[in-house]
Amino acid sequence: MRKPFILFAATMMCLTMQAQSFVHETSSTYQWPKEPQVREKLQTWQDLKFGIILHWGVYSVPGMVESWQITSEDWITPDTTRTYEEEKLWYWGLSREFNPTQFNPEQWAAVAREAGMKYVVFTTKHHDGFCLWDTKTTDYKVTNSGFAGNPRADALRYIMDAFRGEGLMAGMYFSKPDWHCPYYWWPVKATPNRYHNYNIKDYPERWAKYQKYVYQQVEELMTGYGPVDLLWLDGGWCTAPKEDIKLGDIVTMARQKQPGLIVVERACPGEFENYQTPEQRIPDHQILNPWESCITLTNDWGWVPRPRFKSPAKVIATLSEVVAKGGSLLLGVGPTPTGIIEEQSVKILKEIGQWLQTNGEAIYATTTTPIYGNADGNIWFTANKDQKTLYAIITATDGQTPQTVSWKGNLPKGKIILLETGKAVKYKTVDEETTVTLPKKYQNKNGCVLKFITQ
Repeated sequence: MRKPFILFAATMMCLTMQAQSFVHETSSTYQWPKEPQVREKLQTWQDLKFGIILHWGVYSVPGMVESWQITSEDWITPDTTRTYEEEKLWYWGLSREFNPTQFNPEQWAAVAREAGMKYVVFTTKHHDGFCLWDTKTTDYKVTNSGFAGNPRADALRYIMDAFRGEGLMAGMYFSKPDWHCPYYWWPVKATPNRYHNYNIKDYPERWAKYQKYVYQQVEELMTGYGPVDLLWLDGGWCTAPKEDIKLGDIVTMARQKQPGLIVVERACPGEFENYQTPEQRIPDHQILNPWESCITLTNDWGWVPRPRFKSPAKVIATLSEVVAKGGSLLLGVGPTPTGIIEEQSVKILKEIGQWLQTNGEAIYATTTTPIYGNADGNIWFTANKDQKTLYAIITATDGQTPQTVSWKGNLPKGKIILLETGKAVKYKTVDEETTVTLPKKYQNKNGCVLKFITQ
């Protein structure tokens, strides 16, 4: 995943600065996949609602922004103690220090399951080109790093097996651009930004080698690492016509190997963006085609020292809003350089999972309802697929659930049940507005769910 923010309209691209970094926006249009198997799997994915994305690679060693230090774009603050070429050599050399002696993907998968997550997206390769599998296409890989010689050095195999073993849908993140590959960043030329650094029209044979390189890497992922449900393609600037990697050929091959494969070419509207992926934000309106907000648990995608964590209540409120607006939440968690998910992350994720054990009925396999929130912004509505049973998810702020809440529309018929206790709560409806009062002794720092039948 990148800090860059990229908004595509058709295949044209523009860049917009946000705060200190870039993040992806959502595409402006959506095209439903034609293949019945893909549509069927996409429907299954839409019911899952909550997933985990894991960024882990050489950037985890120093705990820094994924890959981006080796670009020379204006938004990157350079290390003035080294030249740019020295900086790249230092960064590439981090692979020798990548040695996760506590590598425990089983812990990652167990934590995700306990958090109530239903699918995983793992970074097989970020833009820096470091491969977390034993690829035959390059030596810049985990089996040629400081982890070489470990019985589990082919890390991707064990990661995918662990998450599938915990019942999660298996997804692979893959960066289309590869800054380490000499057919993308030609070493004889400067690298001023994230794009390829030579004129493709002048060197078509060189770009053809890059197309083959990407094809072979995806083929390895689709044939050597078990069932794959989702191929999550990052690096939205690397797309036709400016950087044509012949993605159609790649997807055809990938679906021959993995029938029904969901493909997500991020921020590139068309046949290969099977769902949209607004980054680090929630859309301000309901979207009825498939989409997913990818948002971090801390302020960063990968592991960093001294992270600032979001609270369980914040994540639950985010999940509730995303689902009410028709999407899924992909929560970013960065394993440590030693190969575990750190204690504070585990604690927060377990608390989210405990809430979902009680209230997950309002999240999983739900659908949208036209009135999806209240004026105060502290209630989000979801619906059972029967379209008669509604859930009002009351969110907590400052560690406290409000005792009284109100909304207009979505009028209840009969009792309103507090899902956590199964008991009815007091309410009144006046002039199309319903006001609910929770029991005086009721307290839940992470919010609660009301269940009722609509008129």
